[in-house]
Amino acid sequence: MDVIAMARELGAALQQSDEYTAYNVARDAADKDAVLQEMIGDFNLKKLSLSAEVQKEEKDQEKLAALNEEVRALYARIMAHPTMAAYNTTKEELDRVLNFIQQIIVYSANGEDPAAIEEETACGGDCSGCSGCH
Repeated sequence: MDVIAMARELGAALQQSDEYTAYNVARDAADKDAVLQEMIGDFNLKKLSLSAEVQKEEKDQEKLAALNEEVRALYARIMAHPTMAAYNTTKEELDRVLNFIQQIIVYSANGEDPAAIEEETACGGDCSGCSGCH
């Protein structure tokens, strides 16, 4: 049994999944959304301005506070945009599937029965065996 070949088959199957398809559709829509891309561009420019202001030896605290508020407001607008919300939702779902796949592989490598492994959906607080928060 060639586990690398099986991993490649799993990769191909993942690319056929509903979660992968939905994510790609949402990502493409976000990339093509001119309003969203303009907001992201503005956000990146404001972040650069904020970073430049932070690095100055003599900081203007009032300007820093204003720039920080502008960055936060732009971020909130971006995250509230319907196209970005759809992208984030589909990305979270794809990440959930990928995390479960990783969980099955890791637990199987530790001797557990792959057929008996159930998806962990909540953090138990002990990060020692964790593959990362999602």
